[in-house]
Amino acid sequence: MLVYPNAKINLGLNVVEKRPDGYHNIETIFYPIGLHDVLNVEPSDTCNDYSFSVSGINIGGDAEDNLIVKSYRLLRSKYQFPPVDISLLKQIPFGAGLGGGSSDAAFMLKALNEEFKLKITPKHLEQLASKLGSDCPFFIRNKPVYATDTGNIFAPADVSLKGYILLLVKPDIHVSTAEAYAGITPQPSASPLTELIRKPITDWKHDIKNDFEKTVFEKFPAIAAIKGELYQMGAIYASMSGSGSSVYGIFGDIPEYRDRFENCFVACGELE
Repeated sequence: MLVYPNAKINLGLNVVEKRPDGYHNIETIFYPIGLHDVLNVEPSDTCNDYSFSVSGINIGGDAEDNLIVKSYRLLRSKYQFPPVDISLLKQIPFGAGLGGGSSDAAFMLKALNEEFKLKITPKHLEQLASKLGSDCPFFIRNKPVYATDTGNIFAPADVSLKGYILLLVKPDIHVSTAEAYAGITPQPSASPLTELIRKPITDWKHDIKNDFEKTVFEKFPAIAAIKGELYQMGAIYASMSGSGSSVYGIFGDIPEYRDRFENCFVACGELE
């Protein structure tokens, strides 16, 4: 079974509270985008457990640490189905705030469910996905959501960017979660993001923020420069996604972006 795990962007991201367990409560809107990996899962005739091959972007590491394999292990601990051959064409950059690994995990759950007719409901798939990562459940239904708590509590988001153009730029910079949170003082939002997102997109530049930008931009000025460049190119709204390091711009028309972002991963396409 061939599936296409897609990336997401964050429309706004507010760190509202530090929790007693050391984590943080946030509010954000997850919005799916067309950049995707290619994941193929088939019953295996040659192995007793699974085989796993990766092409495209080099992800490295032990296969057992990959969220795709963890998804397989999770389902096989609860349901009976044959060994599988797994192949991944990795196209979504990692360490980019785009949720690529989480999407791969969620789509693996959905692919196994469909391939082997396990009859797992979307709600139960979301519960299983939550064991793999806080934003994994988002990719089960794959629709815009307002996310709160640690990013794992979802409500429908009243927002559509259909017809706009997304230009995504990821520099060759890795931003750790610890770096992104350093220096942030959590505080409740002055206005709920669910209200701000209903304003015209031309107002978002002044009203919708990503709290991680202050810390990340101070440490990595090159990321801040990309956001500035996107606005100079005519972006209606630009922001870092998640905790970085990717930055996106939303445009009314396809911008002339070629040769403008050296040594960066760049993708451009229409939003749905």
